[in-house]
Amino acid sequence: MTDTDETRSPEARAAAIADALPRQIARAQALPGYAALCDADAGGVTDRAALARQPVLRKADLVAAQKAAPPFGGLAGPATDFTHVFQSPGPIYEPGRIDGDWFRLGRFLRACGIGADDLVQNCFGYHLTPAGMMFESGARAVGARVLPAGTGQTELQAQAAADLGVTAYAGTPDFLKAILEKADAMGLGLGIGKAAVSGGALFPSLRQFYADRGIDCRQCYATADLGLIAYESDAMEGMIVDEGVIVEIVTPGTGDPVDDGDVGEVVVTTLNPDYPLIRFATGDLSAVLPGVSPCGRTNMRIKGWMGRADQTAKVKGMFVRPEQVAALVARHPEVARARVTVTRRDEADAMAVALETDAPGDLAGYEASVREVLKLRGTVSVLAPGSLSRDGKVIDDQRTYEG
Repeated sequence: MTDTDETRSPEARAAAIADALPRQIARAQALPGYAALCDADAGGVTDRAALARQPVLRKADLVAAQKAAPPFGGLAGPATDFTHVFQSPGPIYEPGRIDGDWFRLGRFLRACGIGADDLVQNCFGYHLTPAGMMFESGARAVGARVLPAGTGQTELQAQAAADLGVTAYAGTPDFLKAILEKADAMGLGLGIGKAAVSGGALFPSLRQFYADRGIDCRQCYATADLGLIAYESDAMEGMIVDEGVIVEIVTPGTGDPVDDGDVGEVVVTTLNPDYPLIRFATGDLSAVLPGVSPCGRTNMRIKGWMGRADQTAKVKGMFVRPEQVAALVARHPEVARARVTVTRRDEADAMAVALETDAPGDLAGYEASVREVLKLRGTVSVLAPGSLSRDGKVIDDQRTYEG
């Protein structure tokens, strides 16, 4: 089942963004925490190109802001404006509401075929972190009933699923397997036919395990800060971006969008008026999947989770971070890309820096920049444009710590 927003034409979606984005930027600018984080004229940010000129907001920025101005760092209204306050590792505190599908998980559950006839065994955590409430809010939005099961206690979970006639599961990908196997050991027959999973990798072998038992398992990509970002449909081709966010894929350590198909960091702008996060860096890697989903949903698709963008490496006792590599490239306008490769040589760390440029350049100057920006010496090589793989890596740590 789709809604009208999901099947809009590209022109209609672009027009909607052009209307909503300036208002969202203006909301952010009106919050005290955004004074140094959002520097554009609100009325001029009407498309992705203008959005890409805004600074990137990182989790470290949230932590620092919240320490200075608890609980939300001046990036949302007071806690009294919300029904819930959650805590995630960091710690980071997130606002939330239980009503109105505030986290937008209802769209994903509808795509899973979950509705008013279902009883959802919600095995996401309800303590401190928001995942349990996120999926409960989504279940309410589609009219489903909820068994707030939480985590652990597989024997009780299996018994409850059998006694109550649970038809759908929400939780991490692997916990459902534990419940099913416990039910088998107890001689219980379960009627679960749908599974909405997130918070971990759904490996093909695990999806097949569920399919062999008649369970249609689909996954979504969501975070505590942003709610739903992208989700699978019955087409099973990548993940479709939610209508309540704008997703960019950028070079790690920068805010520069990569070409479609190239791997980069997922940066998200939410259109939620209560919590206007602008260009929030998730730290996750993905890539745009070209084309339109066969299911009829027309929004951008991404390939799903492809690793972490935080490629920080410790070399000779010094940290090298993606932001430093971006600063190295920024020093030399003729350089398009850079990659730092870290290895071991003669029982010592070794660092090599590859630079993509179509200009001869000054190798000695590049070496000096490496020393100044990365605070380390390393061998520098100059490569032709297109030589470096478009896999999202700017720091490639090839050292092994086993054997």
